[in-house]
Amino acid sequence: MTTLRLPGLVDVHVHTRDPGQTHKETWASATAAALAGGFTTVLAMPNTRPAVTDATTLATALEAARTGARCDYALYLGGTATNGTAAAALAPRTAGMKLYLNHTFGDLRLPDLDTWWAHLAAWPAAPPLVVHAEGPALAAVLLMAEWLDRPIHICHVSRADEIRLIARARHRGIAVTCEVAPHHLFLDETALARLGRRGEVRPVLADPSDRAALWEHLDVIDCFATDHAPHTSAEKDGDDPPPGFPGLETALPLLLTAVHDGSLTLEGLVGRLSTNPRRIFGLPKSDAVVEVDPDEEWTIAAADLQTACDWTPFEGRVVRGRVHRVEVRGTTVYADGKVLAMTGSGNHLREDHT
Repeated sequence: MTTLRLPGLVDVHVHTRDPGQTHKETWASATAAALAGGFTTVLAMPNTRPAVTDATTLATALEAARTGARCDYALYLGGTATNGTAAAALAPRTAGMKLYLNHTFGDLRLPDLDTWWAHLAAWPAAPPLVVHAEGPALAAVLLMAEWLDRPIHICHVSRADEIRLIARARHRGIAVTCEVAPHHLFLDETALARLGRRGEVRPVLADPSDRAALWEHLDVIDCFATDHAPHTSAEKDGDDPPPGFPGLETALPLLLTAVHDGSLTLEGLVGRLSTNPRRIFGLPKSDAVVEVDPDEEWTIAAADLQTACDWTPFEGRVVRGRVHRVEVRGTTVYADGKVLAMTGSGNHLREDHT
């Protein structure tokens, strides 16, 4: 067995579904999955029920995290049509502000350009302002960011024209960073014949040429982020399947397989899963260590995963690279398939005055 020691990984885009939809996932199960996947820090999205949009809902979500999280964490605040100024005052207690400019799961989509502008103008330079923006919405928000001279971070870029636009914006000096989800790197619309209704995700799985363009523009991609978005198999197989894939436990082996195949360097993997996320999101240094066997070949199966979500779009996929041990603050929190971290043992990484 070969042992490779990686720094604790950071996933800047996770949906825990807690509070409000804990039949899909809880803080305890999501962070168990995180540790099993080598992630020792997760940043949680605000489209829970209730959505995290003000001091009261932030306190509720933080309490769920405080009692359930097995790894370190911070929470995003969600932008609404009316909370621009009030939300900015909560910035130090959050992972950042999330703006939904396109259709997604939940009811946080922002209605108009004036609201987008108000949030970009009010939110401080740090923590990051994180944006779900596809197609023309991406062009519009990049223009606003340039006019306001403010940094933004673009979520789950999935298409060739989008990654090229971000590259052009960066060349012009716009302070934009971005992330790509592993499912957009390793799946495209040709997988829909196999996945059926379970293939519903936002952004949608794109053309193979879009997937190829993401690989061709690795130098533009700052972070790999799972967009772990769990729903049960029964929900996904229903008449109106909600969008989203689980991903915390499959991201690292998929990317290690790409390292083995020569599509990605190990340095590039670590940069996009640890170094860059900590820098962009202003996260503290960590002594966490993830031990993996980069040569171990295994087959992904939902039955073996820690997530409460009972399926994976990568079922049956053979990958190379397996997490064997995770250590945080000198304590072994995961070892050979067993999560050892207690619920509530994770640290909140932002100011907490609740």
